[in-house]
Amino acid sequence: MDKELEEKFRIFEREIMQIQQELQAVEAALIDLGKINLGLDEIKDKKDSEILAQIGRGIFVKAKLLSDELTVDVGDGNFVKKTIPETKDLIEEQVQKLDSMKNELEGELDRINQEITQALIAHKEKENPHDKNSHEGHNH
Repeated sequence: MDKELEEKFRIFEREIMQIQQELQAVEAALIDLGKINLGLDEIKDKKDSEILAQIGRGIFVKAKLLSDELTVDVGDGNFVKKTIPETKDLIEEQVQKLDSMKNELEGELDRINQEITQALIAHKEKENPHDKNSHEGHNH
């Protein structure tokens, strides 16, 4: 394999690794949103009930649900009051955006795979120009 092709493959490998990391982050975010959505279902219509509220990773405290109104971080440190259905709608919007990102990333992987295939074909034809002609001769 020549140096030019080796360099192309190193670049492809880096791009693939970066895309795979981004895909893992998107998948993790989708899982988190799914868990939040389930949690919202669990507290719906549970005002004045005792719940376990997470205060850190793996740490919970018993709490009394005083309201079913939520305070939601909508970005840039901005918090707004939302109902459970409004929050679920917001989560659905985020899921749709993440699904779109996931599809774009998977499309990028497909594009890279096509480029790899084209690079291999071009390299093979460059190294064995007679193979291309001999195949064409068999088709007539």
